[in-house]
Amino acid sequence: MMVPAGQTLSGRRESLRPLLLPGLAMALLAGVLASLAIGASSIPVWDVVRVLLSQIGWMDPVETGKAHQELVVLSLRLPRTITALMVGAALGLSGAVLQGVFRNPLADPTLVGVSSGAAFAAAATIVLGGTSGMAVVIGFFGAFALPICAFLGGLATTGLLYRFATRQGRTSVAIMLLAGIAVGALASAGTGMLIFLSNDEQLRDITFWMLGSVGGATWSTTLPLLLLLPVFAGIIFVARPLNQLLLGNREARLIGVNVDRLVRWLIVAVALSVGAAVSVSGIIGFVGIVVPHFLRLITGPDHRFVLPGSMLLGGLLLIVADILARTLFAPAELPIGILTAIMGAPFFLWLLMKMQRRFGD
Repeated sequence: MMVPAGQTLSGRRESLRPLLLPGLAMALLAGVLASLAIGASSIPVWDVVRVLLSQIGWMDPVETGKAHQELVVLSLRLPRTITALMVGAALGLSGAVLQGVFRNPLADPTLVGVSSGAAFAAAATIVLGGTSGMAVVIGFFGAFALPICAFLGGLATTGLLYRFATRQGRTSVAIMLLAGIAVGALASAGTGMLIFLSNDEQLRDITFWMLGSVGGATWSTTLPLLLLLPVFAGIIFVARPLNQLLLGNREARLIGVNVDRLVRWLIVAVALSVGAAVSVSGIIGFVGIVVPHFLRLITGPDHRFVLPGSMLLGGLLLIVADILARTLFAPAELPIGILTAIMGAPFFLWLLMKMQRRFGD
């Protein structure tokens, strides 16, 4: 007797699930070591491991003749690698959450206005930095002015969406989605106006920031990203109610889920995660769409696997993209947002074609 195709696919997914997270964790570890070893000055992987283990006392300090390796690994490549990992994890995890909340595989962190709001705030900081008001802000925050303003811009945009979508304590996902499109378009128009008013140097800075890069990562910009780890943990622990939300808002309420509070918490968590990521790396697209949908194709819609898997795979994807960005055209560096678009756009088009065929059937 032949096994139905659906049952065969379900059986394959069940067999892959126990291997998914350990496999992604091992691949991510390999990606981190490769990122620390590959660059203008290549360092053997064993020497990278020795540098890292010597910092926690598990191995003897590196020899004097290899002190430059320690400097390169710890001061240049490690903060950059951690930044790529955290930004990728934030974008992948946020995309998985939004696709679950909106029950739409095309949902992306930009839908909640974080990216467009952060881009507008960053452009305003760059272009208006010489004015008296912005000079006070820049003087107060110093080197952190651009990422902090970008983060606050994304958070403010999300708060504005809440005011549109929430009535009498209830949040309408549909209104939030439509308002996100409108507010995102308005923020993009504001960014375009600032670009029009900018000089050549400011235009170059805005363009490079909006294309995305982790090349400017330092320990001072990387360490604040680690504060997102509790947010990531909180998101992963709501996998079960997010699974119940897939049944529909009404059905989820009937089985005891506080849908409005859950959606509110998840949107705020996404705003925090993506706002912090975008503030240090600029606009990096397609990670939030490609990563969670790819995992759902492999393991199904269970968020107990999709959420942590999206975090691991998102980090791995951005680390690989960063390695390619700094090696393909060395010594020049390609903006990482270009590479994620090149990798993600074909997958996005394939997804649209698949949905079109399903709708046609």
